[in-house]
Amino acid sequence: MKQFQNRVAVITGAASGFGREFANLGARLGMKLVLADVQQDALQKVEAELAEQGAQVLAVHCDVSKAEQVQALADAAMARFGAVHLLFNNAGVAGGGLVWENSKADWDWVLGVNLFGVIHGVRIFTPLMLECAKRDPAYEGHIVNTASVAGLQNAPTMGIYNVSKHAVVSLTETLYQDLRLVTSSISTSLLCPFFVPTGIHQSERNRPDDMHNDAAPTVSQRAAQSFSEKAVISGKISAAQIAEWTFDAIRDNRFYIFSEPESLINARKRMEDIVQQRNPYDPYEDVPHIRELLKAKLAK
Repeated sequence: MKQFQNRVAVITGAASGFGREFANLGARLGMKLVLADVQQDALQKVEAELAEQGAQVLAVHCDVSKAEQVQALADAAMARFGAVHLLFNNAGVAGGGLVWENSKADWDWVLGVNLFGVIHGVRIFTPLMLECAKRDPAYEGHIVNTASVAGLQNAPTMGIYNVSKHAVVSLTETLYQDLRLVTSSISTSLLCPFFVPTGIHQSERNRPDDMHNDAAPTVSQRAAQSFSEKAVISGKISAAQIAEWTFDAIRDNRFYIFSEPESLINARKRMEDIVQQRNPYDPYEDVPHIRELLKAKLAK
């Protein structure tokens, strides 16, 4: 996809983090924007800011875990702009703790947003984009799914998040192969960032009331939250930089997008374990103090 001017971008999780930066950059490139988020006040703020800059913007309140709301998002985009060229399945939330301590509500929430949000986006928007391509011989389309480096490795106390992101990796790699069977007009990219200051560690603020736990967080869940918060806040690469690299990848039709190449070391070790049939490596072997800190907290 080489041309962005006057093309239509749909962005989920658009009120903060990567989504907001995708929207900012899309506006500078002259794109028409359809912004979706579950946090209404933040969404309206971003809509107003971009509209003041002269961008054509449509904001839609959307919980991506709900298929009917994603369908309504697609319907609204088509009604307003008549086509969709670029889709960012980007909305995401965080969760952690010892994997057996996550409640059904935890699983429903994290998988609902991180995995089913992407599933709904792919299932609903891909046929729509294929129809757009049939109507326009010059059509170019691209789908970007936000996963994580957590989708390529399995650090302890991050199981629920790891599971959701591994599934997004598999879904997106398969989507790439499936699209190649039927069209040359639409492609896809997989975004796997490392720790970036996006505010994802505060995602509990948008957790639906019917998915809250009655019990207090466990020791492992509090430890995982503390670790995640420190790691995210200390990230050296900004969401704006990730947005720039993502649009570069779209231009180049490049599938894998990584924020920090050194983060792939653990992914390579994991694949070597599989090929050589070894037991899984310790992802904290180069930073053993983190493992010891986790063990000490859990021992309490």
